Amino acid sequence: MGTRAGGRRTGPKCIAIVGPFASGKTTLLEAILARTGAIPRQNPVSSGNTVSDHSPEARAHGMSVEATFATTDFMGEQITFVDCPGSIEFAFEAEPVLAACDLAVVVAEADEKKIPALQLIMRKLDDLAIPRILFLNKVDKAVAGVRETLKMLQPASTVPLLLRQIPVRKDGIVIGSIDLALERAYIYREYAESQVAEIPNDDKARELEARFSMLETLADHDDHLMEQLLEEIEPPKDAIFDDLSADLRAGAVTPVLIGTAEKGNGVLRLLKAIRHDAPDVEATRKRLGAPDGQTVVQVMKTIHTAHGGKLSVSRVLSGQLADAAELFLSNGDTAKVSGIYRMLGKDQSKLTSAKAGDTVALGKLDNVKTGQTLSSAKGGIRPLVTLEPPQPVFAFALRPKERKDEVKMSAAIQRLAEEDPSLSLRHNQDSAETVLSGHGEMHLRVVRERLEGKNQIPIEGHAPAVPYRETIRKSAQQRGRHKKQSGGHGQFGDVVIEIKPLPRGSGFQFSDTITGGVVPKTYIQSVETGIRDYLKTGPLGFPVVDVAVNLSDGSYHAVDSSDMAFQMAAKLAMKEGMAACSPVLLEPIMKVEIVTPSDATSKIIALIPQRRGQILGYDARPDWPGWDVVEATMPQAEIGDLIIELRSATAGVASYKATFDHMAELTGRLADEAMNANGKAA
Repeated sequence: MGTRAGGRRTGPKCIAIVGPFASGKTTLLEAILARTGAIPRQNPVSSGNTVSDHSPEARAHGMSVEATFATTDFMGEQITFVDCPGSIEFAFEAEPVLAACDLAVVVAEADEKKIPALQLIMRKLDDLAIPRILFLNKVDKAVAGVRETLKMLQPASTVPLLLRQIPVRKDGIVIGSIDLALERAYIYREYAESQVAEIPNDDKARELEARFSMLETLADHDDHLMEQLLEEIEPPKDAIFDDLSADLRAGAVTPVLIGTAEKGNGVLRLLKAIRHDAPDVEATRKRLGAPDGQTVVQVMKTIHTAHGGKLSVSRVLSGQLADAAELFLSNGDTAKVSGIYRMLGKDQSKLTSAKAGDTVALGKLDNVKTGQTLSSAKGGIRPLVTLEPPQPVFAFALRPKERKDEVKMSAAIQRLAEEDPSLSLRHNQDSAETVLSGHGEMHLRVVRERLEGKNQIPIEGHAPAVPYRETIRKSAQQRGRHKKQSGGHGQFGDVVIEIKPLPRGSGFQFSDTITGGVVPKTYIQSVETGIRDYLKTGPLGFPVVDVAVNLSDGSYHAVDSSDMAFQMAAKLAMKEGMAACSPVLLEPIMKVEIVTPSDATSKIIALIPQRRGQILGYDARPDWPGWDVVEATMPQAEIGDLIIELRSATAGVASYKATFDHMAELTGRLADEAMNANGKAA
């Protein structure tokens, strides 16, 4: 017994710190850095001086808005911690980070409202097969006991939450913890190492009960331990530690440690658990399927610094990396390293080389993007990570206040999109708008603040235009004659057209029934060109769809007729004929799939009709206990700020996907408002 884990894994480690918004992740990182001597003291988050608060946006909003890397040394070993944002709007920041990490520390608290957010994080760790430790934070403020808290949190985890520590209380106040594996008490000292103590007599029975429960869970994966428990034989401590390490690395359990990061309590025990139990880069390399015997580097984040240029924060999965080394991308392109740096928030210190396990920033890899895999093998290797940003749920159209900044804005947005691959930028040809899309109102607010602050580009923004269309309800026949004489050759074109409505979704159809050559074949194409040009903007001011036009008659002049004359005649006929066809506005209707915690489903169902939506149905989300999926149709005009209301109703965790379903008629006040807005925009 005692050989399942194969001993402690040495070498540089990379640990992600994740958890719901405001659970204390940044505070925990500060406490870790202070305890390991990387910073002189622990700064409270409220001070705005933490390692993770190096951007003005983070300080302004009191929240992490991007992943922050900090490398420190603990008991002779190098560990890089990555503080990942907790808000769902910035959750994609963690995707490329987690893939290359050895372990995740999940920071949670005894707050039932945050369980859905915790479940989202745990599921992502499941998807990526990342081992994890749960740090139960703010135990000094918890009302319920830790075992009751674990029962509350367990539905968020697909694997057992294994309580490894229980609190020591005095007069109802948490003053320390008992390590169930060591059977030792630790009395907290604020911002200092805990004091080792004997287990208080009043806590011995509680400790024995909690310890036996821990051993029972470990015995599910260790037959020898199960036999010892059945025979009431006390297992040796080294065997228990071996089981803890083996089960953590295998993802069979999630050990739970307790503390209060704000006071630095429980931090040292967490660090020792990471040092002893966490897997190393070799396990991560195998999990990602990276080849051995060469240098392999995985890019976790891109940063554009004010003075140092572009930095690609990367994990060296295997091999050695020297400054000026040439690496190959998966597409065969080359990238030359220009500087290797150790990270501590916004600060960097230069290195001459990096080895397997190191997490470093690589300078000036201009053609390298977040999530890409670099290798010393000529021609590169297959990508180890596939980044698939979730569908954007919020957008705004933006432009610089001064036209001279258009090129500057375009370049700045390109840099921001390199730093944040979840941003989406497109040009809407119908409305001539530049539309930026992201994962929530705060997400795009931060982008705008960076454009205006970091890049000094004043921005104007508004909701993107809805792609309204128009069609007709009636048929009509119309003659259009263009005749002009101005000396020399004149202009003459004469057409008779029949305009008919088509079923929804048919688009545009053109035909001709010309006989006797009254309109020469040479000019029939000109007539179609003129009609198509007119349909770009119909009588209501929007592109026309679902219309059939037939050219049935006309006349021409042997000298004065021309391609342009028949185009003009066709446009004239359309302009006069469309007015008689009862034009009507069409709006896009989207099919919307909303995922929400079940306890908020009734709120979601109530708000859908308020946005002119129709509920198609709802059901339990497959394999997601406590979640539902609501399906509905909703006008695109009502979806613009839908995510704000959804997240307000669900403690910030609901999301949706929208796909185009059909076009529907829009009349009355809303149609008038759409046409008036379009006229003003034009």
